[in-house]
Amino acid sequence: MLSNEKIIGQALDRIEAGYVFPEKVADIDAAIRSRLTAGDYDNLDGPALCETVTAHLQQVCPDKHLRLLWTDLPQSLDPADEDGGRAAFRALLRAENQGIRRVEHLDGNVGLIDVRRIAYADEGAGAIGAAMQLVALSSALILDLRACTGGTPEGAAMWCSYFFRDDQVHLNDFYERSTGATRQFWTAAYLPAPRYADRPVHVLTSATTFSGGEDVAYTLQAHGRAVVVGETTRGGAHPTARHPVTEHILVTVPTARTINSVTGTNWEGVGVVPDVPVPADQALDTALKAISGA
Repeated sequence: MLSNEKIIGQALDRIEAGYVFPEKVADIDAAIRSRLTAGDYDNLDGPALCETVTAHLQQVCPDKHLRLLWTDLPQSLDPADEDGGRAAFRALLRAENQGIRRVEHLDGNVGLIDVRRIAYADEGAGAIGAAMQLVALSSALILDLRACTGGTPEGAAMWCSYFFRDDQVHLNDFYERSTGATRQFWTAAYLPAPRYADRPVHVLTSATTFSGGEDVAYTLQAHGRAVVVGETTRGGAHPTARHPVTEHILVTVPTARTINSVTGTNWEGVGVVPDVPVPADQALDTALKAISGA
């Protein structure tokens, strides 16, 4: 069993090796090691250690993806299984219908899709397409992201692709530290359901909406393709890898940054600011009133 000192040391090593802003690593390392020397982490159990270290990490570097996470499900420590947490997230998505909680047909021929996670584009394409097929004949669409807590940039690009006419829209770029390369995301040329490019779209957000959910909301808003209704989101824009330190503790390390093709920036630290700010529990009614013209 690793000591707290070794757990923190290994986490800091992962941050040093992969964090997208290497110029911030020295300050992060110094701050956490100073607290370690001062005994701030003595006698903390796993969940408490994760919570405390995360708070201290974000004090020195306010990046909401930079965290220690406790998981009740044991993680493999075999280097051969190291994949940045992708296998575990794929399993979670399979268990949660690729992140799609419900699809409804509301009065007034309004479609509603409740999305809780943004799936990978490959495995998630069928479920995303099925949801979009069910709303294909609606007059307006509400995309409910109020409880969407994360996902993948590929899946976010697929969701966004449905709301544009073709594959000629440059959505955003991702700069990856590990390669130094910038990857472009464009709307998809092929989609398994009809596009929804010619009718109004409202996106619902809350203070819970995070990461991949924010990506969809921000991108559609920036391109003028949706009206965002609800609360300012949490503000986490950096694609992240998850690395097991122990069987139950993961360090999450942002490895890339998003650059929107319209704004030239992203929602990191500031969140997606809604076009129509209302409490989250009023967002659906507000969107429905706007659609009906009431």
